[in-house]
Amino acid sequence: MKKICLVLFGCFLLVGCGNYSGNDAAKDLEKKITNLKGYYLKGDLEITNNDDVYKYSVDVSYSKDDKFRVSLKNKTNNHEQIILKNTEGVYVLTPNLNKSFKFQSDWPYNNSQSYLLQTLLNDIQSDNKKTFETTKDYYIFTTKVNYPNNSDLVKQKIYFDKKLNPKKVEVMNKKDEILIKTTFTKVELNKTFKDKTFNLEENMEVSKTEDMVLPVSKIDSEIYPMYIPNNTKLTNKDKVNLNPGERVIMTFEGDNPFMFVQQTSSIGDDLAIVSVLGDPCHLATSVAAISDNMISWVSNGIEYYIVADNMSEFELMNVANSIASMPVSK
Repeated sequence: MKKICLVLFGCFLLVGCGNYSGNDAAKDLEKKITNLKGYYLKGDLEITNNDDVYKYSVDVSYSKDDKFRVSLKNKTNNHEQIILKNTEGVYVLTPNLNKSFKFQSDWPYNNSQSYLLQTLLNDIQSDNKKTFETTKDYYIFTTKVNYPNNSDLVKQKIYFDKKLNPKKVEVMNKKDEILIKTTFTKVELNKTFKDKTFNLEENMEVSKTEDMVLPVSKIDSEIYPMYIPNNTKLTNKDKVNLNPGERVIMTFEGDNPFMFVQQTSSIGDDLAIVSVLGDPCHLATSVAAISDNMISWVSNGIEYYIVADNMSEFELMNVANSIASMPVSK
């Protein structure tokens, strides 16, 4: 009788161990992430735009006093942009131009981010229809996503190891095609940072040295959007000489009129901070600033602006990404 009881008790334990549910994992994740003093994540980011794949190295530093530093470095040319949040605001830094956009924004909490633990947890907690599965190596959550500027992105798979450390995130469209993929290669939890890690001026100085992309003084080949909204066409083009540099202004008219500006960049002696009413957003080749009627970004040493009165942010993103998929003259 004793042996039978022991066997039954052992079976009960085995069954119990296999009943680790999605709710259990979500609760354990909440405890793990909310109690962190800070963390450091390193990994690789791939963004697919049409047939092109853009690859970045990602470094994330977080401190519990709501400070973030995200470095995105293009693997092709070492061009780096930094998203920085500190007590003074949210910034997108372009160190090689000594320029920064400053946002009054709720970033990163106002949309999904594939490389931040807080936003991954928020996506898991806010989706009542999420799914959870267990494999030999992973716990996997499948959740909806919140990318307000890109309605093509509808869901994600988040892979954790059995210690609930993030391993991989795949963001997909309705066809289950992976458009954003983040793979984590290093995870350090409860890491602490010095204040200079999140200092604006410090980040601008430290990050200037390795960037291989230099400012452009001349627009040798004008670039046109590959995507133009229906019943809209180019009606005017002007080229303006700057001191130094050049600017090309294209005017599109029709049902969805907009203006597209491409302009050579220059390096200022002093740090230039441009205030923006909007949010940072990811294009294939750059981190852009987007608001109700404008999107602006820097890519390959050229500054771009799209301005429109009645286009949605999604349409602005479509036009901008169609430009990002084209080659740019150096």
